[in-house]
Parts: sequence; structure tokens; C-alpha cells
Amino acid sequence: MKRRSAPNRTGKWRHPYYLLFFVAIACGPRARIPTRPAVLPQALTAEHPGAVLARQLAPLLYLQRDEWFPLVRILAVLHPSRPVIAYHLLWRDDAHAAWLPFTIPTDQEVVWVGYDSTGAPSDLWTYWHGSILHANWRGKGQVIVDVQWGKHGSMPSRTRERDLPLFKRLGDFYAIAWLGLPDLALGRLTRAGPLCFCHGYDRYREFNRPVFVAPLLDAIVRTESPNQSLRLLFGKTYSEKPNWPW
Repeated sequence: MKRRSAPNRTGKWRHPYYLLFFVAIACGPRARIPTRPAVLPQALTAEHPGAVLARQLAPLLYLQRDEWFPLVRILAVLHPSRPVIAYHLLWRDDAHAAWLPFTIPTDQEVVWVGYDSTGAPSDLWTYWHGSILHANWRGKGQVIVDVQWGKHGSMPSRTRERDLPLFKRLGDFYAIAWLGLPDLALGRLTRAGPLCFCHGYDRYREFNRPVFVAPLLDAIVRTESPNQSLRLLFGKTYSEKPNWPW
């Protein structure tokens, strides 16, 4: 009796399209953060009054305790004609879409602190997934910012869920973290990263891991257009979030 050969259950994985898919993942983008430059354009010396003010007003970040990616670079930018200081934060990566061939392999976020004539903080703006959040900070002392797990969206401390933009609320991103498990798994093939947010929503909303920005500042510059300094410090390819909140 002629035996029938067993079906080839692995043949489909040899198809060139599958091979191209896995090659694309394996060759996904890698973060290329340059060495810290010795000098940046419009940089202020440590003793300059503007640099002293930038350190005094630097925010205190509260991370979600399970945050995976480190904060690797920070640039403070004093606006030359307005009482606002921008703090550009560079995270090692973003939790989602890391495997896509043309994604940006780092995550830039921005916090802006406005100040009054006495040098005290008066306003706080934060970048939140294409929107800019604002809080009046007069009389509140230390500027405090809560940082979302994995995506690093920044919020003025104690921002209420209902005050976040529609479809950009923490509950929406918590759902995406679970629905996007395959995306997280693919990202893990290109770099070290989380496989899930493996906890409940209450923990997702807890921000209790403090990071003081002031001692981590890599440079302080005074300019309206800090793009050149950002490229030198963050790398040629970064997210290019807005320089200012207006």
C-alpha cells in the first residue's frame, strides 16, 4: 500500500512574505542616542541665573511603579522673551509599535513651566498624546507631573480622568495595553520591553515612583528654537514634539 506523506505543516512559514516579515522585525529600528556633546548652541553655564532658575523650577516626575523604560536625556530650554521653561524628556523607548520598521525608536515628551516675576511657578503645561494639558500652578510650590506607564504621556499631578481629552483618557490607554498584547510581543523581538501591563486599572493609575529632574539635566539652553540642540543631544531622529505650548 502506498503511504501518503504527512502534510507539511511548516511550509507556509518558508513563504518569502513570512520571511520578509520576520526580517523586517529583526531589522527594526534601534535607538542611537549620541554621546553627550561638550558644547551646545546657546548653552548657559551652571552659574548663569537662567540655569539656576531652570534647576529650581525643574519638575518632580511621578512614574507608575512598573515603568520599564529609563529616562535617558533631559534638555531644559528657557524662552528668550517669555517666562516659560521647556523640559524635553527623552525616554529609551515607547511600549507600543516598537517593531514597525519606520517607527522612531525613542520617546520624546515635553513639560513646560511658566513662572512669575518672582521666579515662582505659575503655570504648568504637559504634552499628552497630541494634546496639551494645562494647570494653574500659582501657590502650589514644587511642580509635579504624573507620567503614564509605557507611553510616557505627561499630566499635571492629580489630573482627573474626566479632564483628559475624549478618547485619550487613562482608561482608553489601559484597554489598549491589553488589546495590544500582540504588538507588545512583536516589540519584544526588537528590543527589551514589557510583554504586558500585568496588573489592574487601579495600579495603572498609581504614580508613586519619584524622579527629580533637576539633578538629571544634561544641558540648559536659552533659545526659541532648540531643534539643533535637541538633535545633538537626542539624536538626528526624535519625535519632534512642539517646542512651546502655544
